[in-house]
Amino acid sequence: MDVSGHSAIVTGGASGLGAATARALAAAGAKVALMDLNTEAAGVVADEIGGIAISCDVSSATSAEAAVAEAREKNGPARVLVCCAGIAPPKKIVGRNGPQELEAFAKIININLIGTFNMMRLAAADMLALDALDTGERGIVINTASIAAFEGQIGQAGYAASKGGVASMTLPAAREFASKGVRVLAIAPGIFGTPMLFGLPDEVQESLGASVPFPSRLGDPAEYAKLAMHMIDNVMMNGEVVRLDGALRMQPI
Repeated sequence: MDVSGHSAIVTGGASGLGAATARALAAAGAKVALMDLNTEAAGVVADEIGGIAISCDVSSATSAEAAVAEAREKNGPARVLVCCAGIAPPKKIVGRNGPQELEAFAKIININLIGTFNMMRLAAADMLALDALDTGERGIVINTASIAAFEGQIGQAGYAASKGGVASMTLPAAREFASKGVRVLAIAPGIFGTPMLFGLPDEVQESLGASVPFPSRLGDPAEYAKLAMHMIDNVMMNGEVVRLDGALRMQPI
């Protein structure tokens, strides 16, 4: 799909993977709506790329519905959705103070998994009603899984479960929307240089980067954006979860 002139939605657009993807989409001529709870930071990126920033809690039906409606009103129905909003707080199932609070696990599931489904259902509903392009496409959804979906570490039970759910949704969603020309894909990043990691000490960041076989460094969010743009361009890509990890296979700790 050539995104030039078409509307795109990026969740988690204030920073990291989302901001990089929003920049790439705008550079290709898309009308980009950046959705995030941090509207101030999203607004900075939006001003930079000529997009719009919209407040959105992806885990809330009401908030997401209002955000998608605002994007539709300002930019038109989106043909592209890239879901990058997510959290990754580490916590053991049973720690020194006893079992993990159920609310902590539920929060990760609500944002990472239910939030992804929430945005997909709303954006896809608009896409399915659009006229088909010359390629037969009506739209594309790209969700963000993680290599933790396959090799979750100790303390990542909630995160791994949420991202495993995102990965597992990919094929059934792609099959459901196939007859209407809406593709669904997921990217499973490894260790990327995002605000989640930049809060760690420098020596920890260096150690994590060195654990990647090649290239032995943290991934650049622009590299995630490049893959997302290729997925958008390559009509044959559908129903697949693509790892982007430099051959990293996570160890238990």
